[in-house]
Amino acid sequence: MYKSSKLRLFSFSAPHMRTFHLTWMAFFLCFFAWFGIAPLMPVIREELNLDRNQVGNMLIASVAATVFARLLMGWLCDRIGPRLTYTILLIGGSFPVMLIGLSDSYETLLLFRLAIGAIGAAFVITQFHTSAMFAPNVIGAANATTAGWGNLGGGVAQMVMPLLYTGLLALGLTGSSAWRWTMVVPGLALFIMGIVYYRSTRDTPAGNMRELQKDISRQEKRERNKAFLIALRDPRVWALFLIYGACFGVELTMNNVAALYFMDYFYLDMKTAGLIAGLFGLMNLFARSLGGLLGDRFGMQYGLQGRVYFMFAVLLAEGISLMLFSRISLLPLAVAGMVLFSLFVQMAEGATFAVVPFINKKATGSVSGIVGAGGNAGAVAAGFLFKSEQLSFPTALLIMGACVCLLSFSALAVRFSTGIQLQPVISQLPDYTIKSTFQDDESKTG
Repeated sequence: MYKSSKLRLFSFSAPHMRTFHLTWMAFFLCFFAWFGIAPLMPVIREELNLDRNQVGNMLIASVAATVFARLLMGWLCDRIGPRLTYTILLIGGSFPVMLIGLSDSYETLLLFRLAIGAIGAAFVITQFHTSAMFAPNVIGAANATTAGWGNLGGGVAQMVMPLLYTGLLALGLTGSSAWRWTMVVPGLALFIMGIVYYRSTRDTPAGNMRELQKDISRQEKRERNKAFLIALRDPRVWALFLIYGACFGVELTMNNVAALYFMDYFYLDMKTAGLIAGLFGLMNLFARSLGGLLGDRFGMQYGLQGRVYFMFAVLLAEGISLMLFSRISLLPLAVAGMVLFSLFVQMAEGATFAVVPFINKKATGSVSGIVGAGGNAGAVAAGFLFKSEQLSFPTALLIMGACVCLLSFSALAVRFSTGIQLQPVISQLPDYTIKSTFQDDESKTG
């Protein structure tokens, strides 16, 4: 049973494309639930009398827990496989999402927001599981598409959650009750998806990790147990940690503050601000996939270092476009500037994970976990800009853009030896040996 060298978006054949579709659907629901509370914050802010510092702490809490959760999920994927790891995260994460409505103070809301942040670790499992199913010639596009369509959940949440809230108000609920019951919807969706994921996927094309590990020698098991430590000692991993903080960290920050930004600085109502803010996340429909696809193309043309140079270029473009967006004061231009900026943000994310699977084939989960945690670490750092009373939101965005430009040069630290980087892509396999070009996926998977 081999990896697929083709990405057939309209196929649900097992195990490759079924896993592809279920991973992005699971990640979509996780992202939707993770940021479902963000467009409702104007209502919650008023009800609980939150000041800007407290709202900033909410932003930080929503992403801080994910740093550690991503490290844990990467380690678990290497040990017990993505199928069981995802099931645990989906079902376990559903409870704080549904129960956040019990919050009646700043402190309890902060604790629930911290707990919900753990479901952001779904990204690591998504990337690991996709990497296990697809060959190097399409791995960048496959990883970027599952992640991008999953990230789309953040944009959809910005649009849908205010509508759900308004619908509950129309049914006679008070504002205080409506936002609490609104959060039950994504929580239930997570719980159901956890059951579906466990029953409908498997860890690798060859089977589940538990069965496969029976045939692994003790020496191989010891090497797998050391995978996380090996990844920690690789400076390229930490360069990618910073790079991902500069792109995905920015996306997380914008998901949290975009609606508030357009309400406070362009004087829009909650529904309109949510719809505009949702455009940022909706770019994930194609932008992240485009970054991964172009990363693959540069890799085919120029070797592994070509993937790195493309990642550098698109990250630098992100920083420049973010600084330009921060200076715009006219609403139509601000919307256009945000869309352009969003394009580069998500292309940079796709380009980053077109590089990650080639860093260490024996520690794919650990490398993905560390790099993925970098995204949340970046969001935590950015959160301090937006909680400061001394900085306006436009100034905070300008500083964030300048930091992205500087961090883009971290890409220069991601190097591959000349012999490796110029090898044909088909030989740069991160996980399982390819013995077929997989011209007919369905006939080989059964």
